Amino acid sequence: MALFPFGRKAASAPTGSAALTAFLNGYSIEVMPRTAEKIPDFRTLLPAGTRVYIAHIEGTPIEEMVATAARLRAEGYEPMPHFPARIIADKAMLADWVARYQGEAGVKQGLILAGNPQKQLGEYDSSMQLLESGCFDGFERLHVAGHPEGNKDIDPDGSDRMVMEAARWKTAFAQRTDAKMAMATQFCFDAGPVIDWVNSLQKAGVDLPVHIGIAGPAKLQTLIKFAIACGVGPSLKVLQKRAMDVSKLLLPYEPDELLIQLAEHKAANPGFGIESVHFFPLGGIKTNAEWTHRHGQTPVSAAA
Repeated sequence: MALFPFGRKAASAPTGSAALTAFLNGYSIEVMPRTAEKIPDFRTLLPAGTRVYIAHIEGTPIEEMVATAARLRAEGYEPMPHFPARIIADKAMLADWVARYQGEAGVKQGLILAGNPQKQLGEYDSSMQLLESGCFDGFERLHVAGHPEGNKDIDPDGSDRMVMEAARWKTAFAQRTDAKMAMATQFCFDAGPVIDWVNSLQKAGVDLPVHIGIAGPAKLQTLIKFAIACGVGPSLKVLQKRAMDVSKLLLPYEPDELLIQLAEHKAANPGFGIESVHFFPLGGIKTNAEWTHRHGQTPVSAAA
């Protein structure tokens, strides 16, 4: 699908609440090398300095990952590549990736996670092993994964025992290092479980800021497919209920209601642990970015 710069057009009037606009400030978004290639210029879409996660899917050459990071850096953004433990063969490979990112793209931030393949391909199988490797010394920011609705790959019994144990370990790691750390989460669709989960982290002594995962605007069928594949739990019922309403079935899903609830909760409770919003642009980067424009987020080209 061809994309065209639209920075010279009149900006859409912001919609939604003032709390939502403030909540979205400093949001991040996720791309892959193949999706980034379809964007002629990110400056027509994203605010200056936006943190852009670069998903590393098994089989993607490191050269493509580094080239995407370098391009984002050149356009004025902060690249944050994924480092999935289970696809990294050994410490030599990890050190090579880090050296390439730093040397060729000025990368200073990374998302450290276990990754999806059930079969471990090398000597690492967890984000904690990567963090302990020492390879990220000098990084300014390290993010780790969060699971508001649990993770049955980690806790097959449906509890959150192992997930919480890992979260406490990562909190302790953050306290003994200089890197800024945060927890970037899987996407979900219901504000209630998210609020309860963030509060439960704080009660458990896990004080890592939460960057809450949000599915960007997309067709309902697309979201349901991704939600099932990614193991989204109770909040999937929100989509299923919407799918039963024929009047809404063909309309694209937009995250307004969910985000307004979270934004207004944050405005009423400033100490609430969500620090930022992280978008998964399941309906396309341009579609997601244009939604943020309607809610007060100005791309570089429009600002200029």
